[in-house]
Amino acid sequence: MANFTREHKVDTLRVHEGGIINLRIDTLRSGDGMQVIREVVEHNGGVVIAAQSDIHRVMLVKQYRYSIDSELIELPAGRIEAGEDPFLAAKRELREETGFEAQDWRKLSAMFSAPGFCNEVLYLYRARGLSFVGKDLDEDEHTDVLDITCKEAWQLVVDGRIQDAKTIAGVAMLMLENQ
Repeated sequence: MANFTREHKVDTLRVHEGGIINLRIDTLRSGDGMQVIREVVEHNGGVVIAAQSDIHRVMLVKQYRYSIDSELIELPAGRIEAGEDPFLAAKRELREETGFEAQDWRKLSAMFSAPGFCNEVLYLYRARGLSFVGKDLDEDEHTDVLDITCKEAWQLVVDGRIQDAKTIAGVAMLMLENQ
């Protein structure tokens, strides 16, 4: 394994402070004295929920994503509010986007969404023992809920119809669990 040299921060320029992200530009000095610039998106993190009506099924949501001007098929997911516990955020997001609550929760993973420029951590949970209580969407949000087999979800990945990385990871983990 290659050795790496930690870079030390010399200066930070805060470019944007927003409601969802912050952007900073850091000037760093590497161990060999070279000065480098890193642009960093700061994000509170997010949650991803692999909700299952039974062990061979998974709930997905279809929703429009403005940043790519397209509709995506995804696992239910959302952002963690500042200071919010990821597990409580997962429970909130599952209800908001699908209308379901779950009795059985298990944390499957924590992953970085784009560590080359962003510090966002996504917490992936599996939720079972579902009961419908009604959606509680944000006023600017619309989702269509799909309850399909894990094999059908994986086929959507293979066919390129699921292009969202967190969903690909979550569906893959469910497929491995069910082997």
